[in-house]
Parts: sequence; structure tokens; C-alpha cells
Amino acid sequence: MDYPFYDAPNTAAIVCCHIIDDGKPVLYVSHDEDDGMWQFLCGSTHETDEARLVSLKSVFDLDNSVGELSDMPCGYCAERKTKNDHWIVKKR
Repeated sequence: MDYPFYDAPNTAAIVCCHIIDDGKPVLYVSHDEDDGMWQFLCGSTHETDEARLVSLKSVFDLDNSVGELSDMPCGYCAERKTKNDHWIVKKR
């Protein structure tokens, strides 16, 4: 699958350490309204020190299914219960 995001591949994104270090699936995605930052989380509660700054392309390479959210506007988020579920997108 080709890189689908409008943002450049080297755009900074936040990922929780559980996804990077433990291989947990991405279950929550936020496209922040105030700064346009993308956040990719495992669905658990997190402390600030558990955030990792990576490129948007590296998140896509870890989990191509986040590409389905490439046109999600700022101020929206998406959730799913498992990696195999469909994304549910809603306004934050």
C-alpha cells in the first residue's frame, strides 16, 4: 500500500511506547485540532514519559490500517476495540 497521508512522511507523530516497544496494536488515533499533531495510542492510560516522537511514515509502516484515517480532519479521533475491527471516527 502506498503512503496515503496528505502530511509529509517525515511529519512528527506521537506513539505510545506500548506500540513501539511491546508490539501492541494501534486502537486510538487523534488528529489534534490545535496543532494538527497525529497521536497513535494502544487504548490504555498513559503517562507523558510513555510518548515517543516518530515520523508519520514509521507509524504507517508499523500498521498500514491507520492509512484508512489519512483524510481524518483535525479535531477528530478514531477508535476500535481490536486490530481487526473497523475504525469508528468521531469529533472530539
